[in-house]
Amino acid sequence: MKSMMRNSAVMATVLAVTLVGCAGHRHRSADRVIVDTKGVDLNAYYQDLDECQEYADDVAVGRRAAGGVVAGAVIGGAVGAIAGNSRTAERAAGVGGVVGGAKGAGSGLREQDRVVKNCLSGRGYRVLN
Repeated sequence: MKSMMRNSAVMATVLAVTLVGCAGHRHRSADRVIVDTKGVDLNAYYQDLDECQEYADDVAVGRRAAGGVVAGAVIGGAVGAIAGNSRTAERAAGVGGVVGGAKGAGSGLREQDRVVKNCLSGRGYRVLN
């Protein structure tokens, strides 16, 4: 049982570090923001977009991903232990960690997109999506 928990913890830690590294790269919401550009000075828009993206960078995507990995691994391991033996618990912890990490990272990225869209709307742009 100790070996299983240690393996799950190592696996969850490796996944958390990987997700944090991926989340550390600047997420560009510009690819997912659609703005009505009719009558808009595009130079000013791109400057505003860059400034809004800087605000979005304050969202802790890596921390959310890492928290999701840990929570998912714990819950998955517990469910696996109830449903089967230590091998089942170990697999469930790994799957739970992956799913939890993906959910945490996805949540952080969606929050970044919301920040950019709200910022642009606040600056007078008509955000279409």
